[in-house]
Amino acid sequence: MKAPARGHTEIYDANGETKIGEVTSGTFSPCLKQPIAMGYVGTASSKVGTEVMLKIRNKMQKAEIVKMPFVESRYYRAPE
Repeated sequence: MKAPARGHTEIYDANGETKIGEVTSGTFSPCLKQPIAMGYVGTASSKVGTEVMLKIRNKMQKAEIVKMPFVESRYYRAPE
């Protein structure tokens, strides 16, 4: 299991060379059984499926840009 990226974790390109953004919030998801995080990246790197690297505890970890929400909501909404 990988450690979750927390706030202010640096986001790098797939090569781990150029800083492209920063994580704003992160935790471990019990539903997905893996770490999740939200953050800001430049427009050029924001396409869904883009591979990035996160610098967590001075080690580079692979990550991927995905569409939110991470988990589909399954609540009932009554028609108005």
